[in-house]
Formats: sequence, structure tokens, C-alpha cells
Amino acid sequence: MVEKDAYCTDILIQVAAVNAALNSFNKELLANHIRTCVANDIREGKDETIDELVNTLQKLMK
Repeated sequence: MVEKDAYCTDILIQVAAVNAALNSFNKELLANHIRTCVANDIREGKDETIDELVNTLQKLMK
């Protein structure tokens, strides 16, 4: 769009749409990770997984 000299507002709207799609994907991936990997690790007594999850959430919330 930039190379085609599109109107700036149109580009911003497209970027916002891409960001929303990525955020939606991240939510689904995180939920699946918690239900599978994190839950399994906790059942196996790997409590360090909780710290890893907290660290990941902090990075995602920046």
C-alpha cells in the first residue's frame, strides 16, 4: 500500500486490522498452551512452568 501511495488513513486501518487478527490468534494460542502444556507440567510437578507463564504474560501485556 505504501509503494502504491495509498492514503495514510487506509494504511493505518489495515495495520490495525492485522494487529487485531494477530491478537486474536495470540489469545487462542495462549489458551491452548495453558490447557495443554502448562496444565500437564503442573500435573507433573513442574512448578517452574508457572514462572514461565507469568513471564510470558508480562511480555504480552507490554
